[in-house]
Amino acid sequence: MTVKEVEYVAFSFAQKLMTYDEPIPEFGTRFPNILESCIDTPFMQFNRKDLYRGLIGKASALFYFMIKNHPFQNGNKRIAVMTVLYLFHKNGKWIKMSNEDLYNFAKGIARSKPTSREKIIIQIQRTLKKYTIDLKDT
Repeated sequence: MTVKEVEYVAFSFAQKLMTYDEPIPEFGTRFPNILESCIDTPFMQFNRKDLYRGLIGKASALFYFMIKNHPFQNGNKRIAVMTVLYLFHKNGKWIKMSNEDLYNFAKGIARSKPTSREKIIIQIQRTLKKYTIDLKDT
């Protein structure tokens, strides 16, 4: 996952498809280096072992960090939804939940306490695992 992919795919789709009543400011108004950290963290390794394993583990961490670390002035939850959908699509998977249900799930994560990070990421993993399907089955 790259910053350019987030900008040209996830951000653009969030702006077009998930505006609701709050506009998403232009991509250039994002906070410097925070998005990069949100994207890099799920793919980090320690002693050549992934900190977050598999697509579900990486997607869960990405979703969490994009919501909780606020790389954008507005629209973080919506952009997080589209980013995870894009990551799944790139890997031949899909999340069989409506954008609205995913967004409501993201709102719950946004309300979580930062001290519960590991517990919340496990909750995200369980939810994503439950709703993940092969892209060809859509």
